[in-house]
Amino acid sequence: MKLTLGFSPCPNDTFIFDALVNKKIDVQGFTFDVIMEDVETLNRWAMQEKLDITKISYGVLPRVLPAYRVLDAGGALGKGVGPLLVSKNPVDLDEVPHLRVALPGANTTAHMLFTLAFPDAQQKQFLVFHDIEDAVLRGDVDCGVIIHENRFTYADKGLHKLLDLGEFWEHNTKSPIPLGGIVMNRRFDPAIMAKIDALIRESVAYSWKQYPVLSPFVREHAQEMSEEVMRQHINLYVNDYSSSLGQEGRAARRNSH
Repeated sequence: MKLTLGFSPCPNDTFIFDALVNKKIDVQGFTFDVIMEDVETLNRWAMQEKLDITKISYGVLPRVLPAYRVLDAGGALGKGVGPLLVSKNPVDLDEVPHLRVALPGANTTAHMLFTLAFPDAQQKQFLVFHDIEDAVLRGDVDCGVIIHENRFTYADKGLHKLLDLGEFWEHNTKSPIPLGGIVMNRRFDPAIMAKIDALIRESVAYSWKQYPVLSPFVREHAQEMSEEVMRQHINLYVNDYSSSLGQEGRAARRNSH
């Protein structure tokens, strides 16, 4: 059976799916047509039911649940892994609702978390995540919400952290941060979904057995970041919740919508 599969080129996703899509494990007759895009594009496609299996932001989950079911494996949740609100110059948090803020997409978990912290913010601009740091540095916006590998680079560029939106979520919900999940279209039989879930879990386990060696698949899609940053990225976003949501992960998912 051939299935379309969408995920981002970020190291956590390529690490998770490497063994599956490159058939380093027994894929039990499945083949995958892989499409790599930024998560906001994948969010929009999920709302259009474009792919069979796809990574999404938990921020868009309520809008896609009628068509998709969340799989147990492959997601990104955790503690201390949330988006950061940063600025070029120190800013009082009370001023944030009145400032120009760059966010990585209207349907992202980053936007959901920012809205929880600053429900009255009006001047939002939505950019591709890797353009946000430069937009803040140029002064195109007053502050921005950064995700992924930018967590490891913003301080070197002279940006200031105003608020860890993940810590804000954890303090208020007492649950891990639901960043992204893997969903599969409900038209597929539950038995097929269970097989895909098990294969993703096996793919994660395979990659951990090779770690800290990074496969060519992870390196070639890592957008010029250093291997040190790739490993920081994997260590932060791939964890026990990536193998199975578990009770805590399912609670976090419920809290997200």
